[in-house]
Amino acid sequence: MAYWKKIAFLVLILSAVSCNEKLLEKPENLIDRGKMVVILKDVAVLNAAKTTNISVLRENNVDIMNYLYRKHDIDSLQFVESDKYYASLPEEYKSIYQEVESSLEKDQNAFKDAKEVRDSLRRIELEERQARVQRTKDSLQEISGSKK
Repeated sequence: MAYWKKIAFLVLILSAVSCNEKLLEKPENLIDRGKMVVILKDVAVLNAAKTTNISVLRENNVDIMNYLYRKHDIDSLQFVESDKYYASLPEEYKSIYQEVESSLEKDQNAFKDAKEVRDSLRRIELEERQARVQRTKDSLQEISGSKK
């Protein structure tokens, strides 16, 4: 029985030691954390565009990932290695994705605010147009009434 306890203890020690090791070495061309947040945000936006407007992307011959690589001056290997490296650091990766989510929420709120402003301006323009039409009608009625 003591033999099994020693093996279990040894396995436990080896597991604890291996958990503290880095899973992956830092790649030479690692994309810095801040840029990775921006890139992953763009990935999210582009994937959303792909699901809602795939025909527009196809018509314009847009390859999402090639566009992303050109925009951020990176290549596919650099992106994959950097993503894999950050994914090997769960707390860091979680933090990166929380920043991406927060940035997307800020953008969504800004778009919502801009839409509300645009809608308000349209409403004001419509009311002004209706008021001009009504003044024109009133003027025409006055003119036609005064000629009688």
